[in-house]
Amino acid sequence: MTTTENHSSRPSLGTALITGASSGIGAVYADRLARRGYDLILVARDSARLAALAHRLAQETGVKTEVLQADLTDRSDLARVERRLHSDAGITLLLNNAGIAVTGTLLDADIDAVERMVALNVLAPTRLAAAAAKGFAARKAGTLINIASVLALLPEMFSGTYSGTKAYLLNLTRSLQQELGPIGVRVQAVMPGATRTEIWDRAGTPISHLPQDMLMDVDAMVDAALAGLDQGEAVTIPSLEAVHEWNALEDARRALGPFLSLRQPARRYAVTTSA
Repeated sequence: MTTTENHSSRPSLGTALITGASSGIGAVYADRLARRGYDLILVARDSARLAALAHRLAQETGVKTEVLQADLTDRSDLARVERRLHSDAGITLLLNNAGIAVTGTLLDADIDAVERMVALNVLAPTRLAAAAAKGFAARKAGTLINIASVLALLPEMFSGTYSGTKAYLLNLTRSLQQELGPIGVRVQAVMPGATRTEIWDRAGTPISHLPQDMLMDVDAMVDAALAGLDQGEAVTIPSLEAVHEWNALEDARRALGPFLSLRQPARRYAVTTSA
């Protein structure tokens, strides 16, 4: 763990803990949040990348930066980050960004790789959100951002297991909004589409194979997500122009609620008997 301090006359907004901070979405969030005045705790496996980013942002923005090297699929490393969230009242924002993708069908997938994905995409953000939420609730303030994906809505595309992890994160976020929103804690789900990051190459799908008009630059994605946060959006889909379409989907989902759990089966399931 390394800490880089610099001093600025700008008041701090507290500390943002960012997972998956060494590259891509996490690194850009680190840059943007530092420029807003947040001190940083940067979490990822690659300590060299983290140290370089921490040093640069401390020099450029004057905020305090700290590197917390951790592999969030390792239970002892995950517990170490949880303890920090429990113990550090200065943390005012948690960005659950760390994630991986496994491509292909479940029949063809390496099931051990799928298990690692579930550990990183589901277990880790759940435990970290729980750790952060306790402090945020006690202080009646704080911000929790979960990076989901538009694939949460499209299980037929890409990988059903990856889609499932992101749907879980979306559902967790919506539940936490009901739980924490009334006491002053902001909770946002960000659902990017395809974004120019290293996740594609790591998943075995070269980014060059994707339609270029589907790919958003990571800077634009993060800036849109933060604009959505500033506007009070519960769910931000950076590329969706027709936001009424999302609202219609949400309205339709809620309209189903009164009919999803009733004493009697629907009439179409009535058992017919022959004479």
